[in-house]
Amino acid sequence: MMGLIIPALLALGVIILLFMTVRIVPQRQIFVVERLGKYRTSLEAGMHVLMPFIDRVAYRHSLKEIVRDVPRQSCITKDNIEVSIDGVMYLQVIDAKAASYGVDDYVLAAQQLAQTTLRSVIGKIDLDKTFEERAEINMEVVRAVDEAAQPWGVKVLRYEVADINLPASIKDAMEKQVRAERERRAVVAESEGDRQAAINRSEGDRQAAINRSEGEKQEMINISEGEKLKQINEAQGRAEQIQLIANATAEGLRHVAGAVKADGGEEAVSLRIAEQYVAAFEKLAKESTTLLLPSNLSDVGGTVAGLQKVLKKIDAAQP
Repeated sequence: MMGLIIPALLALGVIILLFMTVRIVPQRQIFVVERLGKYRTSLEAGMHVLMPFIDRVAYRHSLKEIVRDVPRQSCITKDNIEVSIDGVMYLQVIDAKAASYGVDDYVLAAQQLAQTTLRSVIGKIDLDKTFEERAEINMEVVRAVDEAAQPWGVKVLRYEVADINLPASIKDAMEKQVRAERERRAVVAESEGDRQAAINRSEGDRQAAINRSEGEKQEMINISEGEKLKQINEAQGRAEQIQLIANATAEGLRHVAGAVKADGGEEAVSLRIAEQYVAAFEKLAKESTTLLLPSNLSDVGGTVAGLQKVLKKIDAAQP
């Protein structure tokens, strides 16, 4: 029995010795080894052999990004408004030795420093800019915390403001301000629309008036041109009529003169004149109650002879 216990104890001792001697470091982790309480080395991913009872793994660090919430805190803005802000911070260990011996808890230290830096940054800006300049706030916090965390072997990668809470009274005031601004913009937009509509209407009326005046002007021009052409045509018609009458009269006189020169023409003319003379007095007697008679009414032959002399003078004057 004792022969079995001793080998078992020896095997257990070997296992314990191997466990204390061999260390396997996972990927993206790093172990800090101390020898007799003093820093010796940093073990990266893989298998490593340590001196039993002398070397020990004092710290284990992850090389992956570490995400930590920055607790909510109250901050006072430049215009003395209290706001409640929380955030998220991203860290990464870049120096395992400094992260082990530079600070007791680098995550807690970075969180506290981020809070104090955030209060300082918020105190320099107005409330409205806390919403407009989040990117600038994040950069300021990252710059300050990263500079302070360099001796700790930690790199601050990013900081994001997660939420900004305002007091109820400030929210109401901001909502009223937003509503007032929107109403003002609506009124301005409506007035701009009315102004543009009035401008468009006036431009349309002006163009319509111009078109009407141009149309009336053209109409008057057309009427005057038509009237002018009408008068010209009428004048030309009257002139042609007068000329035709004159030509017809001249032609008639020539025929009369020719007839007088013919045999028996004078006697025919005398007879014709006497008939017309008598017919004229007869017509006067019918149309008027008062009749003035010439003194030589009985001497019809003398009257006809006088008219014949006139015809002869006209005939003699013709070429």
